[in-house]
Amino acid sequence: MTTPVAEHRLAPRADGWRWAPAWILLFVALWPAPGYAEAVLALGALAALFQLVLRRFRGGNQLLSNEAWALTSVMFFAYWTPELISAFDAIDHGRAWGEAATDLRYLPFLWLVASAVANERGRKITFGGLAIIVAIWTIDALAQVVSGTSPLFFGIDALKQAMSGHPMCSAEEAATVDRLSGFLGPCNLKLGLVLASLSPFGLFAAGRRFGLFGWLLAAAAMGVVILLAGARAAWITYALVLLFSGWRLLGWKKLAGVFAAAVVLLVGMALVSPQLAKRVQLTTAAMTADEAGVDVALSGRARIWQAAGCMIGEHPINGVGVRNFRDVFPQCDPTPTVAPAWGHGPALHAHQIVLEILAETGVIGLLLWLAGAALAWRAWRYATMDARDRARPAMLALAVTVFPFNTHLAFYSTFWGGLALLLAALYSGSLLARHDAATH
Repeated sequence: MTTPVAEHRLAPRADGWRWAPAWILLFVALWPAPGYAEAVLALGALAALFQLVLRRFRGGNQLLSNEAWALTSVMFFAYWTPELISAFDAIDHGRAWGEAATDLRYLPFLWLVASAVANERGRKITFGGLAIIVAIWTIDALAQVVSGTSPLFFGIDALKQAMSGHPMCSAEEAATVDRLSGFLGPCNLKLGLVLASLSPFGLFAAGRRFGLFGWLLAAAAMGVVILLAGARAAWITYALVLLFSGWRLLGWKKLAGVFAAAVVLLVGMALVSPQLAKRVQLTTAAMTADEAGVDVALSGRARIWQAAGCMIGEHPINGVGVRNFRDVFPQCDPTPTVAPAWGHGPALHAHQIVLEILAETGVIGLLLWLAGAALAWRAWRYATMDARDRARPAMLALAVTVFPFNTHLAFYSTFWGGLALLLAALYSGSLLARHDAATH
């Protein structure tokens, strides 16, 4: 028979896993080194699962509310179950089953992330830490604008060369970069997309601490970096962030002024940046060009989307298998004799969330994703105003990242899938947090 003292020892601390916020921030900070970031994710997941198994999952409501446990798990299975179903008759069985097996590590990691923001202390550390990381990335990128070199990446690259004798990126690859790369470096041109997705944490923190002036300064600094980072999908993402974070602070009239100033800033920067000017020209050309011209303006995405439509037509039920898009693309390429706009080789993914889900996991996968989205929205709809306020940065970051009327990175890739699931867990844990009064 277990004594009350033993029960107390087996139960988690009332304030959850105190190390969880620092672990999450370390995971995000290590994104320039994907291997180390993956190791941190895996070790965090194993540590969380080990502690839960050791305690036989007792005291779980001291880590997360019952609702948070449910929503976090449901959002994971809405992501993972389509992988499993698509693997049964995938084109590349080994790859599809391997992806489904390895992605199981996300479930305990999501519990860990959600528990980190389930109390006031954890939210302050995690959301505040993410805001600081976003600010550091922004300042570093602005330094690259002035000096031509990212101080963060320079340090990371020097450390990599000291440890292995090899740079993060070859001189040939670095020489072809035509956009701001920041801390991720010239071989990993995701700066704009990453910063746009995480910008709500920086903007909400700046607004709370420094008011209107702080929000405007942060918005302008991140906006310059996101524009020069060159990803037009990030421009749309960031515009949505400004729209939904700014109207509560500024009102619609002042916010319209902010967007007008942003257009002026874009035009002015395009006059001095040939690379930015080229992207603006491509974007405007897409509105008047024919089908071939639209494909060029979209950097070959129209061709990729046609191929995705072919895959959906041939494998409508459960898709071609997660991460099998590249294997099937040659069979569905509408213009196989024309050199692709993106360079050599097949397209690796659909570059659009709905098409990716349908092509790789079929109608079953899309229905499961929609079910997860519906439950996430239902949780928001029935939450109190206090709960919405504390979850607003994570909610906005998640919503703009999965916004369907945009282009996207691959959600079943290690990097972007990990980012999306991280945001989902931050949203679930902060919205459905335990009553903080019970943790004091």
